[in-house]
Amino acid sequence: MARVKSGTVTHKRHKRMLKLAKGFYGRRKSTYKNAAESVERALANAYRGRKNRKRDFRRLWITRISAACKLNGTNYSNFMGLYLKSGGKLNRKMLSELAIHDPEAFGSLVKGVQTLN
Repeated sequence: MARVKSGTVTHKRHKRMLKLAKGFYGRRKSTYKNAAESVERALANAYRGRKNRKRDFRRLWITRISAACKLNGTNYSNFMGLYLKSGGKLNRKMLSELAIHDPEAFGSLVKGVQTLN
């Protein structure tokens, strides 16, 4: 049986890893061993960052809604409780956008929710 050399497969794998390391500093971009470590860590950080981004944006939206609620004489907790109980369909992202770009409409929404309950 003939001997199978894996040079082309290894070369392809190394090229793929070095391509992912493009833009890194020093040997991290040019030597396979250093690039592999850096890319593995970078991919792990990117994965974690995608999860954290969702949390961060939700916190931002809640903070914005809370600030707008305080300007209208209530707090976030009471407003959201009454809003969801009254069957509100807007999510936190849209509520925060409404609070930023159209404060009068958000104020009327707060007043409407308070009068319904």
